[in-house]
Amino acid sequence: MARSFFITGTDTDAGKSIVTAGLLRALAAKGVPARAVKPVQTGCMPVNGLNEAPDVQLYRKAGGRGKALKAFGVPCSPHLAARLEHARLDLAELARACRAEAAGVDIVLFEGAGGLYVPLNEQDTMLDLMRELMLPVLLVVANRLGCINHAILSLDALENAGIDTAGIVLCRTLPPSIPDPGTATGAETAILEENARFLKGLAGKRQIPFLADIPFIPNFSPEDPYAWHRLEALLMPAAEHLLGVASCDAADASPKSGMSDLATQPALSAQEILDFDRAHLWHPYTSALAPLPVREVTGTSGARILLRGGQELIDGMSSWWCALHGYGNKSLVKAAQRQAARFSHVMFGGLTHAPAVELGRRLLPLLPKGLEHIFYADSGSVAVEVAMKMAVQFWRSLGNTEKSRFVALRGAYHGDTTGAMSLCDPVTGMHALFTGLLPRQIFVERPTCRFHEPYDPRSFHPMERALREHAAKIAAVVIEPVVQGAGGMWFYHPQYIKSLRSLCDELGMLLIADEIATGFGRTGRMFAYEWAGITPDILCMGKAMTGGMMTFSAVAATAETAGGISTAPPERGGGLFMHGPTFMANPLACAVACASIDTLLASPWRERVSAIEHSLSQGLAPCRGLPGVADVRVLGAIGVVETEQPVDVERWQDFFVACGVWIRPFGHTVYVMPPLIASPDDLARLTRALCAAARSAASHGGTPQIKDVPPPLS
Repeated sequence: MARSFFITGTDTDAGKSIVTAGLLRALAAKGVPARAVKPVQTGCMPVNGLNEAPDVQLYRKAGGRGKALKAFGVPCSPHLAARLEHARLDLAELARACRAEAAGVDIVLFEGAGGLYVPLNEQDTMLDLMRELMLPVLLVVANRLGCINHAILSLDALENAGIDTAGIVLCRTLPPSIPDPGTATGAETAILEENARFLKGLAGKRQIPFLADIPFIPNFSPEDPYAWHRLEALLMPAAEHLLGVASCDAADASPKSGMSDLATQPALSAQEILDFDRAHLWHPYTSALAPLPVREVTGTSGARILLRGGQELIDGMSSWWCALHGYGNKSLVKAAQRQAARFSHVMFGGLTHAPAVELGRRLLPLLPKGLEHIFYADSGSVAVEVAMKMAVQFWRSLGNTEKSRFVALRGAYHGDTTGAMSLCDPVTGMHALFTGLLPRQIFVERPTCRFHEPYDPRSFHPMERALREHAAKIAAVVIEPVVQGAGGMWFYHPQYIKSLRSLCDELGMLLIADEIATGFGRTGRMFAYEWAGITPDILCMGKAMTGGMMTFSAVAATAETAGGISTAPPERGGGLFMHGPTFMANPLACAVACASIDTLLASPWRERVSAIEHSLSQGLAPCRGLPGVADVRVLGAIGVVETEQPVDVERWQDFFVACGVWIRPFGHTVYVMPPLIASPDDLARLTRALCAAARSAASHGGTPQIKDVPPPLS
């Protein structure tokens, strides 16, 4: 959609249709194929049994081409016009139709209905459609009394939505003989001139091109070509500017409003960004000098990632498992904006604030009785570090200095900081290089009892032997309940956790549940330990807690654990817990986390996870039995295809991007963990791409070939 633009106005009758029609003429005069599309048109008249859109008629009068995707008869807001005809506008469906219209070589001008906040349905507005499409917007400002206020509000709304403003056009739709209501006699000319002067200055300050000041021009009809010629001439600079933006998109592939969003420097080209990135930015799990290729993201919306060049990818990873609600969720964005306008951060030492308290009030009811004390941290890895320190200090506060080691499962992954690394599998994990530097923990064979199979008590025997043998030294057992994430997406039986809880109680050791990846509904329960019906002594939360908006984590401890530390005498290391991150309880993160939890609880999240599980189970079933596929498994909103040989990440990644999806495999694991808002169509495209990759890999020695990318779904 790189050659498309969205035309909106500051209000109804701002002159959007006149500007759109004039741009069609100006582009035609430049020899550029262009079309106009009305996503929604109201006030249509029946012609030959069909609703004829008045704006489309105007495009035709201008000699241009156009169409309306949805047409309704009553001249009112789209949501009401649709309801009066027993219909409902669906944002995702409308966005898909717009993308289909923009798939060709023409420049497409999408003209909105009314202003930015005109409702499409009870939840979504025209601005949400713009946010979904992420096109550069041309703002048409009605030159009338009050237009400066409306222009500033519209520009602020576009900026807050992360949408580029390609330019401003001032348009007068009333004749000079008809003054605006409330205008003093004789002041009309002065007001119109001041509007133009002020808006030109405003546009300059905001680095937005002021493209045209169109006076009232009567008689737009085929019988009076003068009006059209004049409008064409007035809008020719705007057409040339749009062509310049479109040509930048074609070569450079990123919409620009003229300046960079991040500084008062010219916006970087695609190649400049990639060159600097490759030379200086070190990405995760890759080389600094010969890194894996990267792709530049220019926007996100819902379950989609927009790449420079206009390609859209369905996100199958939830941005490493955290973007629970997809991207651009309005409640989360508003929470961040509102809190940032008040105060974005204040130290938590000696101070407190409402967002931290409100988040605690939301978390406690989600946790089992006993988990009563919450410690806020920066990230998942830091949460694990905090939990480990809590466990060691708990025992030392009780006078036991021997309990300082931890038990973890083979295949475990708990983070990349030093303490967390010591809990990761020392052989198959990512941190074998640091053996000798890390504290030596006790590792037990991972559970062999599969989640969906009958429980075999013998699978618990290795854990029982290890705990009984080392009981005197063990501070805590650390597990990822039910799902071992980066350790291969291994799903094991909840009864194993139940047995572990009982044995920890018997032998006197703490149980730490690392729910950073699985918390907040991913497995079909709010937290994965709920499958076993137990209460851990310490619980680590992160990732999805803020819906993927920013890094944040929390550690919840039982009253007994917190009390053991806090009531012990200082000579035994009690009283104070010695940890305090600089950004602990960051108000921005707390406010967003509150909004994320509220959004989750207000949604039918259990039903959504169940529907995703069903879709993934059906969609990935064709991979079973393929050469090179060792296993296919699904739990909640997680679907996995395990390969017999390690995957070539770069080649598999290229195949998935060619399929229009974002799936990033690792090791032997090719998996999807989509946002909970993913549509059935999104899920079908993800599983279709994964199955196509597995089939292609089966035919070509384990590596999928681009030539086997299936054609797009209709």
